[in-house]
Amino acid sequence: METGDLTTLTSVMEKLRERKLDTEFKWSEKGFNAGKGKDYQPGDLKIIRTYRFEGDSNPDDSSVLYVIKADDGLIGYTLDAYGAVSNHGPEYNNFMRNIPVEGREDQIEFDL
Repeated sequence: METGDLTTLTSVMEKLRERKLDTEFKWSEKGFNAGKGKDYQPGDLKIIRTYRFEGDSNPDDSSVLYVIKADDGLIGYTLDAYGAVSNHGPEYNNFMRNIPVEGREDQIEFDL
């Protein structure tokens, strides 16, 4: 599948699942937890790809999916609403702002 075919959230999520990169980084007061018994802080993580999706008829349907790599090699994702309203609140937003982005989006060597 070429990157141009990844036009929907469902298609990206399916490609992540096929590559076994579908571990969800879940937000908690301690940071991100991927269900592996470890909490991750922004310094432990890098955003390696960002996908933004806009609803066809309703701006409230917009979302952003971040593909994240942890310093221990785990690659997974976090998903949030895109725009003025976040699913998680200001703590999540501040946490995400502190995660370094690995290069510019057009230079990232992570393709699905």
